[in-house]
Amino acid sequence: MIAAESLEDRHAREAGPFHVTNRLIFSIALPMTLGFLTTPLLGLVDTAVVGRLGRAELLAGLAIGAVIFDLIFTTFNFLRAATTGLVAQAYGRGDRREQQAVFWRSLTTALVCGGALVLLSPLLLAGGLRLMAPGPEVAAVTSTYFFYRILSGPAALANYAILGFVLGRGEGSIGLLLQTLINGTNIALSILLGLALGWGVAGVAIGTVAGEVIGALAGFAIVYGRFDKRDAPDWATIFSVERLTALFGLNRDIMIRSFVLVAAFTLMTRIGTALGPVTLAANAVLMTIFLVAGYYLDGLANAAEQLTGRSIGAAYRPAFDRAIRMTAAWSLGLALFTTLAFLVFGDALVDLLTTAADVRVVAYEYMPWAALTALTGSLAFLMDGVFIGATWSRDMRNMMLAAFLGYCAALAVLVPLFGNHGLWAGLNLFLLMRGLFLLMLVPRRATQTFRAVQ
Repeated sequence: MIAAESLEDRHAREAGPFHVTNRLIFSIALPMTLGFLTTPLLGLVDTAVVGRLGRAELLAGLAIGAVIFDLIFTTFNFLRAATTGLVAQAYGRGDRREQQAVFWRSLTTALVCGGALVLLSPLLLAGGLRLMAPGPEVAAVTSTYFFYRILSGPAALANYAILGFVLGRGEGSIGLLLQTLINGTNIALSILLGLALGWGVAGVAIGTVAGEVIGALAGFAIVYGRFDKRDAPDWATIFSVERLTALFGLNRDIMIRSFVLVAAFTLMTRIGTALGPVTLAANAVLMTIFLVAGYYLDGLANAAEQLTGRSIGAAYRPAFDRAIRMTAAWSLGLALFTTLAFLVFGDALVDLLTTAADVRVVAYEYMPWAALTALTGSLAFLMDGVFIGATWSRDMRNMMLAAFLGYCAALAVLVPLFGNHGLWAGLNLFLLMRGLFLLMLVPRRATQTFRAVQ
């Protein structure tokens, strides 16, 4: 009779040295890239559904509501990032009990924060409307959309924790499944409720709520169903003061970093506003190029998160170094290809995104700067992944602040001299500084970290 496998034996199978290969990298990066690409599709469908209702104030109200929720939920992206790094390190150690404990800590934090969002929704809406300052009719539409969609808060933040857990274990296919389920349900119900049943903006918001709730329930069922009860942590372990302090420290640093990043893009929009409505519209069209490049560069950053975190947990420096070299090579290669593709085909993309002749002319002029963001931003995306996986959150925060100060200084000099060319040059310098500042810290921080875990 074969003896049952001990916890130590099972832990040992996951822990320790491992070999980083292209196949391993893309088993994480490719599914997550595909999953992330469903997000802009969702935005297009929601816009198309409301756009077909034939009233401009409905489309404007939806757009403002979407911006408000982007600001709110970007603030809580730390739930995904911190969970990924901590789970990846526990995975590298073969510590399944701590993996489960991290999941429960993050999920509890997500549900508490999500509930707080619902309770504070009147204040959040008032602040959002004050910030965006729409007219009365548009504000009424935004309010309708907001009060339905805010109900998704607990489920949406729970999905951050769930996605962070599966990415920490390198399970990109599950991440793809959940992203597709969330956004696919949202798209289908937005069309059904918003258009077919005539519920309009309320139907689109309810579709979003349903997608988040269904995704959270499915994700929880998948994750919990795979837990081994022999590894289950007790409540004292889950809510250990030391572990909670570490989690909240990571969350705080990543949240500050996210705030500064949002501030950088908000500043670009604010300065663009002063350059006139046509230039502002052209910049908005061109930022689509940066966002498109970001979706698949984020996939490689996710691979870097898991592999660097796992290598630290396993106390195996060769895997850490190889993961950085290989993901950097792929990221740089894809970024270069993207820059060249946008330089060749970018004007055609502009024509697809806008029919306004004056906006097209301005966008053509600044297209080279927008195309360059894929290249200058590739290292920044990748280093974010490395530092999240390594849980070097304080360095992430500090280098983001340093890059932001450099960005502000560059804008102060370049915009008065070169106008919108200076604005785009400043953005590219900001992206480049983010990546280079973090890269310079890697050798020293890696030596310190691996010395500590060995």
